[in-house]
Amino acid sequence: MSKFRWNYRSIVFLLSVLDILAILVIYPAKSQAELPKSDVSTIEVEKNKAPEAVVNQTVNTLIAPVTLKKAPNDLRDRVTPVSQLLQVAPPTNKKAPNNAAGQTTSVSQLSDIKPTDWAFQALQSLVERYGVIAGYTDGTFKGDRSLTRYEFAAGLNAALDRLNELIATSTTDLVKREDLDTIKKLQEQFSPELAQLRGRVDSLETRTAKLEATKFTTTTKLIGRVQIVASELLAGNNVVTKRPAPNNVTLQGSTSLRLNTSFNGKDSLGITIGGGNIESLGQTKVESSLLGTYEGRTADNSSITFARNTLILSGVRYRFLPFPNTQVNIYPLSDGASEIGLSGPVNPYFESSSVTGANGISRFSRRSLVYNYGDSGPGIAILQGLGKQLQFGIAYSAPNGGNPTTNNGLFTGRYLALAQLIYYSGNRNFRVAATYVNTYSPSRTLGFSGTNFGPAVGSNLVNSTVDGVATLGNLYGLQAFYQVNSKLAINAWVSYGVHRYLGRGDGEAMDWAVGLAFPDLFSEGALGGVLVGMEPKLISLSRNVDLGKGLGQADRDTSLHVEAFYQYKIGDNIEVTPGLIWITAPDSDASNPDSLFAWVRTVFRF
Repeated sequence: MSKFRWNYRSIVFLLSVLDILAILVIYPAKSQAELPKSDVSTIEVEKNKAPEAVVNQTVNTLIAPVTLKKAPNDLRDRVTPVSQLLQVAPPTNKKAPNNAAGQTTSVSQLSDIKPTDWAFQALQSLVERYGVIAGYTDGTFKGDRSLTRYEFAAGLNAALDRLNELIATSTTDLVKREDLDTIKKLQEQFSPELAQLRGRVDSLETRTAKLEATKFTTTTKLIGRVQIVASELLAGNNVVTKRPAPNNVTLQGSTSLRLNTSFNGKDSLGITIGGGNIESLGQTKVESSLLGTYEGRTADNSSITFARNTLILSGVRYRFLPFPNTQVNIYPLSDGASEIGLSGPVNPYFESSSVTGANGISRFSRRSLVYNYGDSGPGIAILQGLGKQLQFGIAYSAPNGGNPTTNNGLFTGRYLALAQLIYYSGNRNFRVAATYVNTYSPSRTLGFSGTNFGPAVGSNLVNSTVDGVATLGNLYGLQAFYQVNSKLAINAWVSYGVHRYLGRGDGEAMDWAVGLAFPDLFSEGALGGVLVGMEPKLISLSRNVDLGKGLGQADRDTSLHVEAFYQYKIGDNIEVTPGLIWITAPDSDASNPDSLFAWVRTVFRF
């Protein structure tokens, strides 16, 4: 039979149980001012007499299951019976006379108890206040003697009997006068603080009432972004006219407002409204554009199909979770591949969205060609989690799906069908995605980017098709991302596409890139980025197909895209991003001199 090492500690524990039960059972209906003062809270334990390890050992022993059975013979030979060790006073709400035989009514009657003993106050409360401890018949308590489970059970039973009596009689004399006096003094002492707290609560109630009266909605959050861009073409020719392009400094801007609404906490309705006048330095392949090519096309520019400085609806998307690991996106108007979670995971530092704004400067640095053929438009995307490390996604979009005319519509016009599998490492620092896209465009139909077919980045030939002929494309992409550490990340991709000019022949397209990102570069929250790659180019063409440079003529040379930027945060809502884009052999033609762009973007978020 195990023993308690310290009898005093058992007394403290017993008193704690009694006080807690009394507070929980007897006093909830009374006011806080009537709660009895706990004697245990006033005990000051000396370290040399009540070490923490011993207290923990005692408590652990107390909460162990107790089996009340007859002790083994060898233990009975060494332990005095409970009836002789501990006399338990019968339950009563009256104090017995001091001369009552066998009854201890004051702790002073125990000859071996001194006021300096560390458990004196606890023992005094159990004897004089609750009347559940009597001591030995010789007038001693023997506080340093070992206690058996039997002895403790007897004492606890007496305490519970006393508690039941208090409940039955609703004793009202347990609240001491000094307790009430202490509470009154505390109220007077902290009256200034209480008054100040009352005033602050009243002020908060007033402000809350005003907010509730003027709130826009309880379910919608507004996210705003304003961009101001200063840019200049430092060097380069128009690849169509072969003449030097003007190098004027420009100052332009755009605004985007995003409304995010949730109806049940598990869905999201996003509406994007925006407009501006930012002109891309590499915009289209026509002679009237600055460079006459899509290479170096910046990503912050406004759509060329809408008038400048016109506020337009640029994105509508509803997202919900029909199952815990399934996300469904329905979009009458898509904000791009990153908006529905396709390209962002494998290029998080260069990619952007209509909500968060820009990171990389160019359209090419943000995503590979497999994500760019579909353009914007209505569609649906489903992302399915396969365990903790795989995600499968499918998407279908039709750039002209809202147009009911011939060769347009959701299923009879231009479309893109995508399937993608992403693998995440256990710590999600490494990710790799394999993507397949099937895309189709009827003849003489244009998307929002102004192209009939192609990625709207890269050379002119890769964005060309045969006049009057529909075009079909099969695209394959492999993208990877690795977070080396908190200060360095690497991303890379390679993409390959086959263009089939129906009834005429085929062409092959390709692009690749390697990027380095430097989070918190020189400053917390800052971001540095460097990317080198080959923008999409036509690497081969059937001999009987002419896309503008002669039968069977594909791009002759390789054009390299080199981009660097540094995004510096000014507070939480402002960031400034200067950057450069250098294009060698523009339009994949070594006869064209290199192009160099300077771009400074300032973003305000609210």
